[in-house]
Amino acid sequence: MKVIGLLGGMSWESSAEYYRIINERVRARLGGLHSARCLMWSFDFAQIEALQHAGDWAAATERMIEAARRLERGGADFMAICTNTMHRMADEIQSAIDLPLLHIVDPTAQRIKAAGHRRVGLLGTAFTMEQAFYKGRLQQVHDLEVLVPGDEDRRAIHRIIYQELVLGRVEPASRQVFRAAMQDLTQRGAEAIILGCTEIMLLVSDEDSPLPLFDTTTIHAEAIADMAMA
Repeated sequence: MKVIGLLGGMSWESSAEYYRIINERVRARLGGLHSARCLMWSFDFAQIEALQHAGDWAAATERMIEAARRLERGGADFMAICTNTMHRMADEIQSAIDLPLLHIVDPTAQRIKAAGHRRVGLLGTAFTMEQAFYKGRLQQVHDLEVLVPGDEDRRAIHRIIYQELVLGRVEPASRQVFRAAMQDLTQRGAEAIILGCTEIMLLVSDEDSPLPLFDTTTIHAEAIADMAMA
């Protein structure tokens, strides 16, 4: 089994889900007492969040590359970033290491297309919903059409992620915000919804959506486990 290198702690709430899902996948495939061989670098998310909202992506990229190199020196065979937003610097990280990096968009898009969908709604942080690094890969690499919520919904979703979900808070009122945003995307022609923030799965489930949900946390973690066992 390959050794997995995980860039986590952004937030640890979702990184814990990665660890659980990866190991459940390995146990289901291999049976018995088998579990994943993995290393995780867990950031102090307060420092990363401050850089994100200050727009200091250069400093954030430097920290991500430093952590990736630590995992490489520690013996990882491949790398994964346990957050959607920080895939903003995925290309820079890949260029700085000699290991494969399993991009979160790729297994997600593959599952969406395998299910026959082409027009998807995207929920995530404002950075993920508004900047080109994520939508661009879905559109240009995987030929998917991407819809995002309107301005008010985007602000509300971003606030819920950073003020509630990364702190482990799951509020029924916030679930209603997501339900309304998904209903709006449905009415605008989306065929499926991407949960494009690794904490959203803590709040939203299939019963909340009129459309099929593609949870990036679960999809990415399962793909990581499969790559380790390949």
